[in-house]
Amino acid sequence: MAQVTADLHIHSCFSMATSKDMLPDRILSGCRTKGIGAIGSGDALHPEWRRMWGEVEDDHGMILLPTAEVEDQDRVHHLIAAETFDSFVMMQEMFTPHCSHLKTSGRPHIRLNGEGIAKIVHEAGGLIGPAHAFTPWRSIYAAFSSLAECYGDEEVSFLELGLSADSRDGAGISELAGIPFLTNSDAHSPVPEKLGRECTILDLNTMDVTSLLSAIRDGRILMNIGFFPEEGKYNRTACTRCFHQYTLEEAIDLKWRCPLDKGRIKKGVSDRARELSGTRVTERPPYLHIIPLAEIIANRLGTCSPRTKKCSALYDELIAQFGDELSILITVSAEEIRSVHPGVADAIAAFREGRVTLHPGGGGQYGTFSV
Repeated sequence: MAQVTADLHIHSCFSMATSKDMLPDRILSGCRTKGIGAIGSGDALHPEWRRMWGEVEDDHGMILLPTAEVEDQDRVHHLIAAETFDSFVMMQEMFTPHCSHLKTSGRPHIRLNGEGIAKIVHEAGGLIGPAHAFTPWRSIYAAFSSLAECYGDEEVSFLELGLSADSRDGAGISELAGIPFLTNSDAHSPVPEKLGRECTILDLNTMDVTSLLSAIRDGRILMNIGFFPEEGKYNRTACTRCFHQYTLEEAIDLKWRCPLDKGRIKKGVSDRARELSGTRVTERPPYLHIIPLAEIIANRLGTCSPRTKKCSALYDELIAQFGDELSILITVSAEEIRSVHPGVADAIAAFREGRVTLHPGGGGQYGTFSV
């Protein structure tokens, strides 16, 4: 048996609002820096992106899982995975009558419902599940109250929690009891604070794609790693214009219109999950809450961005000393980190021990933290 840390939902340079640096070599380099051993290709329905991955000469032992995200006619997003890119060639052919931009858009909009998309995915030998299932925009639980309303009788192999949720948000929903939860970054950039910011540790029989898919299908998940959900953009119910937060009851009374600026109030992930949950809670693998190292460095150095030269220099120094980011955040002792930077060491020790003050996000504004 072998453990692998996987980030299975990213996007290419061919998707909207993504960095031009989302290229295979930059992604693989970012994975090594982060400590990721398995990466989803992202955007595998795009023929040019498949060709670019095919030209990668040295993946340094990285497991590459062909994946893609699509949007259906109900504006629900789905994550698709398959063992080979050939399966996505087949899917592309079957989706072509229902989408005019498969060759130009990394994340296509397909004129089928969730069930229709799932049928094609299964016919091509792939797996499918809801992407960022609880967010108030373009997710299954924003549009529907159950999996069956979206997928009909088609199999759902996994559910992606999303940045504003953790395992607790899905553990009380009875229909999810037998469905594995994945945590992925949905990264649009290979910078350290984006790629691998959420990931999943899986138990593999062998270090290859076949075993990775089998581990997902069988639910052999050892740990989920991700944000404190309060850091997500949609954790709390809030106005999408001024970001003022409301209780669910207040929002209902206000008819989902903010009295401060007449902006639209969006239901938060925590409130939506509570609506769907019952009294029985399913036991789930451990969920480890982390804060990206680049954000910790920016917080300790008092800079407005983790991409300043000062922050990048300290980040690179820590990586050179300790190997990869996840090791620094999870296993390297605070005393060792203190030899490089006492402030960063104190912050890492604080979040490991739960001594972090969270300022929840909502309405599209990320949450923040203080130590």
